Amino acid sequence: MTGKTGPKTGDRREPGDNPGDEAAPGTPGTGEAVCPVCRGSGRSDGKACENCGGSGRIIEGIGGA
Repeated sequence: MTGKTGPKTGDRREPGDNPGDEAAPGTPGTGEAVCPVCRGSGRSDGKACENCGGSGRIIEGIGGA
């Protein structure tokens, strides 16, 4: 696997594979946003946030994309 190591979880993840991601990083018309579930902390219910993979960030469409 070639993904980055998450800063809070240590899990190896591919770009765009978190449930909260709408697309892979760098996709035109998208940008990074604070995860609405953990509000950027990377933690939810005492463990790594499943929505953002523990990064505290998601990729979402911007500007009507």
